[in-house]
Amino acid sequence: MSDPVAAAWQQLASLPRPRLSELFADPERLARLSSRLDLPGGAIRFDWSKTHLDAAHIAGFEALAEAVGFKKARGAMFAGEPINVTEGRAVEHTAQRGIGRDSTVEEANALHARMAGLVAAIHGGALGEVRHLIHIGIGGSALGPALALDALTRDGAVVDVQVVANIDGCALEAAFAKCDPATTLVAVASKTFTTTETMTNAMSALAWLKENGVEDPYGRVVALTANPEKAVEWGVDETRVLPFTESVGGRYSLWSSIGFPVALALGMDEFAELLDGAAAMDRHFLQAEGAANLPLRAAFADLTYARLRGCQTRAVFAYDERLRLFPSYLQQLEMESNGKAVKADGHPVDGATAPITWGGVGTDAQHAVFQLLHQGTHVVPVDFIACIAAGDELSAEHHRNLLANCFAQGAALMAGKAAEDPARAYPGDRPSATILCEELNAATLGALIAFHEHRTFANAVLMEINAFDQFGVELGKEIAKSIGTAGAQFDASTSALLAEAGLA
Repeated sequence: MSDPVAAAWQQLASLPRPRLSELFADPERLARLSSRLDLPGGAIRFDWSKTHLDAAHIAGFEALAEAVGFKKARGAMFAGEPINVTEGRAVEHTAQRGIGRDSTVEEANALHARMAGLVAAIHGGALGEVRHLIHIGIGGSALGPALALDALTRDGAVVDVQVVANIDGCALEAAFAKCDPATTLVAVASKTFTTTETMTNAMSALAWLKENGVEDPYGRVVALTANPEKAVEWGVDETRVLPFTESVGGRYSLWSSIGFPVALALGMDEFAELLDGAAAMDRHFLQAEGAANLPLRAAFADLTYARLRGCQTRAVFAYDERLRLFPSYLQQLEMESNGKAVKADGHPVDGATAPITWGGVGTDAQHAVFQLLHQGTHVVPVDFIACIAAGDELSAEHHRNLLANCFAQGAALMAGKAAEDPARAYPGDRPSATILCEELNAATLGALIAFHEHRTFANAVLMEINAFDQFGVELGKEIAKSIGTAGAQFDASTSALLAEAGLA
């Protein structure tokens, strides 16, 4: 019996590869591959017309989606079935936004209400004057809050928040320097409440509070965790423990109590708008079919380059200073989710999986890395993200030039330019996609993040891998914990480095 999945991939691999300039001979191309989605925070245009997707590739990928059971997998996720097969867990971050299994949505609403109560109490002075929060976490417990805070607090915040992830003491000291201990709270964000980096930083933060005259440092701590018992055992009063469910993964946890620093800085209403924008994207992803489904369409393009054309990286450039952390956020989301070499059933994958996600902010990146994009030997698919409405109140010339550069780069990558001097020739036919928001606000940001969550999931389903475990991060941590223990043995290089650093 033939394998329909393998047959779908073989059909895709056999398709012709026309140049982008040839594809634009189709007068319907823009209408087919550029879509405007109306959302609570304003419309977003998703333009994938400058990629090599054509009617044949779209039909081929839709056949692949049918063969791998995409609809069933999507439905299983929203129904709360244990699709994280290696850990036997459901994947229910969408329920935090109100879209998912009824019981989980009800629990999420109750936990959000608990968080809202604590936020209101803090804003009302129940814990004394609070002007600063040091939010301590790592991975998803830090990247999501840091992105949202950097994007949404440029015009000020009710409480100033410093996000600390790195165990390097320089990071924590930098946060201390910006905070007054007498008016500072500490949020400790850890799903297990055992993460080495987070708990080490938390203990140092308590010591800093104590050394600076705070009589009850534990009374200044809020715990954000899926293990509330551990937080209480550690010393946090249960009234300041904000739980979230075990079925919410770390890199998908912004929508849960991990979003506490966002709610504290901006207010619960704006946090609710973040959820609403994400929920609108959830509904689109759940209801739209085939290439009309925007995250699935993006996955079709992603796999065109990663698996069919051998592109090893994907670049993301935010032409908006407020989204400067978005590429870093996507690095974890995409590479930790889909950087796998085995399928969900344990068998080896049939081709390349996640490309290396990297990027930066425009226009800075144009003067740093775009040389390689335009004339280098690597073909790198690029995503541009921009906003029509400016985030500043300076001369309109700033934003006009910003957007002009964004659109010009995509046009130049596609068109290229011939020249008699090879050093001045541009090959062109280099793909890009553009995500253009009417404006950047909490709802828009929520929709953007949710779009990429679902894009990542769609990629995983089409590749038949499990996007929701991350065992690859464990081995290095295990070895780090063994350093200095009796009987630990290492290779000659590592042993020499440990001796040089005084850790042997």
